[in-house]
Amino acid sequence: MIAETVCSAVGVAGLGIAAVTAYRKRFLSAARIAAYALVPLGLVMTGAVGWVVDTAFSPTAWAGFVVLGGAWALFATTRAVERRRGGTRKERRAAARAARTDAVAPAASAPSLGGASGRGTASRPAAAPRTTGGADDFSDIEAILKKHGI
Repeated sequence: MIAETVCSAVGVAGLGIAAVTAYRKRFLSAARIAAYALVPLGLVMTGAVGWVVDTAFSPTAWAGFVVLGGAWALFATTRAVERRRGGTRKERRAAARAARTDAVAPAASAPSLGGASGRGTASRPAAAPRTTGGADDFSDIEAILKKHGI
């Protein structure tokens, strides 16, 4: 009841200020002030102010807002975790299956860790001399791109 009275008083005071402004021949400003003054009156007449007052002092309404906030926090957290992991469970399984099958390139040779002893003491093969021809210059790049499926 107090909120409705305050809103009505603010609306009437605003309309009075709009009338004084219009008397001073500032009609555009007067119309704008009148529009602002009519908002609280409209809110009182529609019952929105009463609803807000009833909601603000209701413990059940506040508990409902807490539940809604918790639901929103859970939803946001699960979405963030899903994005970080890379999609749904089905998508992750498909990616893991693809990673297992593509782990070794089809044209890969034996491991280059070293000789037969596996200690890595074998010398590296000498690099092939580069030719100035156009086709051989990009063959190693093409092999890398094919290896990655590009």
